[in-house]
Amino acid sequence: MKTWQIDLSDAEQTVALGARLARACQQACVIYLEGDLGAGKTTLTRGFIQGKGHLGKVKSPTYTLVEPYQLGEWRVNHFDLYRLADPEELEFIGIRDYFADDCLCIVEWPEKGQGFLPEADLLVELVYCGEQRRAEVSALTEQGQQIVEWLSQDEA
Repeated sequence: MKTWQIDLSDAEQTVALGARLARACQQACVIYLEGDLGAGKTTLTRGFIQGKGHLGKVKSPTYTLVEPYQLGEWRVNHFDLYRLADPEELEFIGIRDYFADDCLCIVEWPEKGQGFLPEADLLVELVYCGEQRRAEVSALTEQGQQIVEWLSQDEA
């Protein structure tokens, strides 16, 4: 499967990448975000959600596990599983209901929900490169492949 990389010099570029991903996602999609604390996962998600039309604040659902947004025809679900003690807790929040045909789902710390989350279409890894970040977007499905191809051709 295909991978695409981009260097991000600041938070504005991370937000712009999120908006770019939002433009690329035209059907239900699951995106896993990986990276150390402070690497920019929530910042990228803010760009994605704003890119789909949200005008308000985008907060990290660290304590609630999920923050849903109804944006036009889409339900965008932002998961932050950092504080998840046991993956079975996802059953108690009705995890299956969040991954429907009208949903775009972004999952921070997906490894904490292993066994209870659907497979991702995309994996976005945010890594430190000195004072900057690098985002590596990897396709994990055929749909993810189409998104990565679009990203690599888009001039943003």
